[in-house]
Amino acid sequence: MTPELTTLALAALLQAAIFVPFSVRANMELGSGYTSSPRDRPPSRPMSEVTGRLQRTMNNHFEGLILFTIAVVVVTLGNQSTGVTQTAAWVYLAARILYVPAYLFGWKPWRSGIWFIGFLATMVMILAALL
Repeated sequence: MTPELTTLALAALLQAAIFVPFSVRANMELGSGYTSSPRDRPPSRPMSEVTGRLQRTMNNHFEGLILFTIAVVVVTLGNQSTGVTQTAAWVYLAARILYVPAYLFGWKPWRSGIWFIGFLATMVMILAALL
């Protein structure tokens, strides 16, 4: 397996690692009646600040994971894996790992900077595969 595919697999595990505590906390705070419903209306009570941040972290990671997956597919199927793309993949993963506590603890402006590093690493992978 290429390093890019390895980091993609680890990024998927990170997504699960964010999802589990969010879903447990959301079930505890909102009740299983709401969380198992079709959610046609907003919950009767808001989530706590921490649970809301976990949800936003999870959603943001889903968004970043889409572009990162595209980058890994382009690099892998195009046989364009190089030291640059491999390093960028690991930088992306490190940034996404750091993003979790940055969001949970409200590290500003660091959270945005960490996000940008992950985004930039993804764009480097795509550009390197095209060149």
